[in-house]
Amino acid sequence: MPFSHLGLSEKVLAAVAASGYKTPTPIQDQAIPHVLARRDVLGIAQTGTGKTAAFVLPMLTMLEQGRARARMPRTLILEPTRELAAQVEESFSKYGVNHKLNVALIIGGVSFGDQDSKLMRGVDVLIATPGRLLDHNERGRLLLNGVELLVIDEADRMLDMGFIPDIERICKLVPFTRQTLFFTATMPPEIRRITEQFLHNPVRVEVSRPATTVATTTQLLAKSGREPIDKRDTLRRLIRSAEGLKNAIIFCNRKRDVATLHRSLLRHHFSVQALHGDMDQAARTAALEQFRKGEVTLLVASDVAARGLDIPDVSHIYNFDVPIHPDDYVHRIGRTGRAGRSGTAISIVAGSNDAKAVAAIEKLIGQPIPWMEKQPAADGAPSAAPQQTSREPQRGRGDGRRQHPHRGAPVARIDDARPRHAPQAAPPRHASQAAPPRHAPQAAPPRHAPQAAPPRHAPQQAAPPRHAPQQAAPPRSEDSDASHLPAFLLRPVPVKA
Repeated sequence: MPFSHLGLSEKVLAAVAASGYKTPTPIQDQAIPHVLARRDVLGIAQTGTGKTAAFVLPMLTMLEQGRARARMPRTLILEPTRELAAQVEESFSKYGVNHKLNVALIIGGVSFGDQDSKLMRGVDVLIATPGRLLDHNERGRLLLNGVELLVIDEADRMLDMGFIPDIERICKLVPFTRQTLFFTATMPPEIRRITEQFLHNPVRVEVSRPATTVATTTQLLAKSGREPIDKRDTLRRLIRSAEGLKNAIIFCNRKRDVATLHRSLLRHHFSVQALHGDMDQAARTAALEQFRKGEVTLLVASDVAARGLDIPDVSHIYNFDVPIHPDDYVHRIGRTGRAGRSGTAISIVAGSNDAKAVAAIEKLIGQPIPWMEKQPAADGAPSAAPQQTSREPQRGRGDGRRQHPHRGAPVARIDDARPRHAPQAAPPRHASQAAPPRHAPQAAPPRHAPQAAPPRHAPQQAAPPRHAPQQAAPPRSEDSDASHLPAFLLRPVPVKA
């Protein structure tokens, strides 16, 4: 069925045709007529199935009549992340080229003054994150009693991020008679409770079983060691051996792991950017724009970005960390294989905890995830730490002995490592006639013996050079004193007359 049979206005149909779309997706085909009929809609669909246009297109048609008033938006769209909110705004700019509507984006990281001035002019479409929306309302700068249509997008992600109490507060601030459109990819019990509380006789539009994955995405598991350094090495080998890799998103569970992995990939000369919640809005927008334009190949992201990346042609998804919540796996790999394209999603599994998380994911999606048949071999790329050469002393733990800096043989004492100036013949150990060792103390003459005392100024025999080679000691004879008495016992003792 073409778009012309859905009941959209001529202006919207012209914008859709100019964008190159001819037939609606299943979620658009089933949801748009009910939205135009002013019914509440519960839409269950995977990411990448075109559900954004399923509420943007009928909203444009409905907003052609009427006028916005200051500080009282006519419609309200709630999004879990800044990136997804910005991309919904882009959809209104794309399909609303023939409309004169005021669209305001109310998200964190932007000046309150600029946002307040937009609200003061009157807003037809207000796109907001829950926290910043409530901030404006508490300041008295925003009134929600004029909202005719409320859209809650990515509701299950709202649950994961802890926004459900905020959603409940906002639903109580808007009129009871408003129309509500509720979109989610999964249906946990808490989301089901919210739909029963705030939707009135909704039409359920389900184009796929809850928590299913896109059939065009190839899912694989890769085994790795437990340590982070092992996982980073496995990831680099997977990226280098990937076939048809155009670009890839790498997901981590924690923001600090995003920063660490980003630095590691930069050191190994990969084209990579990081995206996580601690970055300011300008840096997040710049990083996302670089990835969207193809200026960088890899994007390391946290789960905050898993719902906000509307990039139609992502070839690979890498789960550096297996997600703790199984629902997050569905949303992560939903970034690839969009709009009928093929994609690849590989999860790195390290240890028993990851194995348990994989089992929970397989239970949720209702299918097993196969292991890679052949692990990529280590390539010849230089490692992060330089290899030690044979000339350098090994500083490993080993047996605690130091390495000789010149010979390469282990030595046990510092003195053994000192270079010798000239080879010397070893003196006999017990020969009394043998030359004294180099550092042995010489026997001093008796202090009071007149026969042994030399003249005060008598010339002494010149000492041999310090480093001159000494002559070999004469061989030991049978008459030699074998007792080897200490030198102090051999000194002459003066005798008093």
